[in-house]
This record gives sequence, structure tokens and C-alpha cells, in this order.
Amino acid sequence: MSSHNATAPHYFVPGPSQWPVLGGATLLTTMIGASAWVNGLQWGAYLNFVGIFLTLVVLYKWFGDAIAESESGKYSARIDVSFRWSMSWFIFSEVMFFGAFFGALFYARSISMPWLADLDHKVLWPDFAGIWGGTGPAGVVESFKTMGPFPIPTINTALLLTSGVTLTIAHHAIREGQRSKTAFWLFATVLLGAIFMGFQAYEYMHAYSELNLKLTSGIYGSTFFMLTGFHGFHVTMGAIMLSVVLYRVMKGHFTPEHHFAFEGAAWYWHFVDVVWLGLYVVVYWM
Repeated sequence: MSSHNATAPHYFVPGPSQWPVLGGATLLTTMIGASAWVNGLQWGAYLNFVGIFLTLVVLYKWFGDAIAESESGKYSARIDVSFRWSMSWFIFSEVMFFGAFFGALFYARSISMPWLADLDHKVLWPDFAGIWGGTGPAGVVESFKTMGPFPIPTINTALLLTSGVTLTIAHHAIREGQRSKTAFWLFATVLLGAIFMGFQAYEYMHAYSELNLKLTSGIYGSTFFMLTGFHGFHVTMGAIMLSVVLYRVMKGHFTPEHHFAFEGAAWYWHFVDVVWLGLYVVVYWM
């Protein structure tokens, strides 16, 4: 949001839009493709990438409409409040999303594993060892090595923590009306996020080729890749959001008083940072 026009309507209500329906259809396409892909169907990967591409197109057009409405002065302070509540609830839903995966990890490691390893269940699983990662029932899960915190996860932690600092500097700069400084530190934040993703891609290649750690490596492999993979997806989306904000800063959008698009993207990025700290401790150290 760039500025609040004193002549803006009491509460701007946009006209009918095709983007919500199209967005739902493209997300459904993406998930069908992903489900088929993980179940070994060759066409699943292609459908997944087609769905992702179409979703990005819908988001580009949809947010483009919102930006045009904002820059034309249709948004009042009441719309700003709506945006803030919407982003708050969205981040809350993301907290619940990751909370479910952290809960699954806790249940599997702290409840199910000791339960299956005790004397009462040796009849069911005589060869089961209550060790988190690396082992599994013979003939069911291939042997693999677990992923430790050094060096890549620790480097990535430093990268994300640093990106939180650079983003905070950019936020202070935009509040002081220093557009060039804002753009510089925003670019630094996006660059740090991109480096993070590069390291994570390398980590995945290392896991598959050298550790034999795969999505099929029992509950350890599935929780590891689900948690770190979805987090990586969120980092990617956050970097895209910040890139759009950076482009708008360079185009002259926003004022020191009104820049919620920047703030909303910053909230999301800091949320991603906090989630990673939880992942770093629970997944890599414990």
C-alpha cells in the first residue's frame, strides 16, 4: 500500500473477480500432481510443475490488480486494517500447519518409538530397535544415515538470522524515507534467502547420494523432508514476496507512513526465520 487517499471510499469493495476460482483450480492441480509424483506416477511431476506455474501466474495477476487499486488511491485506512488482520490470520494458519508436522515428529519419536521398542511389543516387532533414524525393520526400510547439524544446517541458520537483520534495517530505512538504503538491504535479504535455498538443494543431493536418506526412509525420512521441504518452499515464497516489494520500492511505491506490503512480507519472513530455528534444534540436533 502506498498512501491513503483522503477521498478514498469509506471501504473499497472490489468488483467480481475470476482469480479466487482460478487460484483454487491451480492449487488443486498442483496438489494432484504432487500426490501422483510421490506415488511414482511419471505424469505427476509434469502436472505439479504446470500447477505451480499457473498458480504463480494467477498470483501475479491478482496482486497486480490489488497494487493498481492501491496506487490509484482507492484504499483507505480501513483497508489497511483489513490487510493487517488478513496477514495475521494467514500467518496463524501457517503456525498451525507447521505445528502439525512438529507434533507428528514428537509423537513418532517420543511416544510411538519407545512404545514399539518395549518388551510388550517384541512379539510384533522382534527386530525393532528404539533408535531414532538409521535403522528400520529388515526388508522394509533401507539403511541410511541421519543428517547432522554441521556444516550446512548451521550455515543456513546463520544466513537466515542475518537476513532477519538486513530486513529490519530495510524496514527502518523505509520508515525514514531512505529509498536507496531500503532497496539495498532488501536486495541483501533476498540474496541471503537464495543462498539458503542453494545450500538446501545441495543438502538434499548429499542426503540422497551419500547418506541414502530419502523420503521413503521410514518416519525419519518422511518427517525430515516434509518439515525441511515445506520450510524451503516458504523461504522461496518469502523471497518472491520480498522481490516484488523490492521492485515496487524501486518503482517509487510506498511512503514512510504507508507501506503495508513491505510490512506483511517482513512479518512472513520473520515467521520463516522462527520456524527454521525450531527445525534446526528439533530436526538436526535432537
